[in-house]
Amino acid sequence: VQLQASGGGLAQPGGSLRLSCAASGFNFNLNSMGWYRQAPGNQRELVALITGGGTTNYADSVKGRFTISRDNTRRRMYLQMNNLKPEDTAIYSCNVLVNTRSYWGQGTLVTVSS
Repeated sequence: VQLQASGGGLAQPGGSLRLSCAASGFNFNLNSMGWYRQAPGNQRELVALITGGGTTNYADSVKGRFTISRDNTRRRMYLQMNNLKPEDTAIYSCNVLVNTRSYWGQGTLVTVSS
């Protein structure tokens, strides 16, 4: 199983970024996947989850601003982040649970600052 996250960078408050997670090595259509983030000095926290069928769930802090999606044909998961806030600054990682084992991508840094 391999996960490769990309799309992070610097954004101004109120701006947008789109993260992408390329996946390989498992049956992509069947597995739920998620985005997590970890800010300096904080524990890693769940941002959003999406099932193989497309059902989504979000952390309260990002509801209405972030949208998780997936393209089963391209084996990619996305996180559209709008109206970014400084507190969204963190390393964002994608995750999948395959046969009870959790796999992580390497993470991509998102910095929100003016």
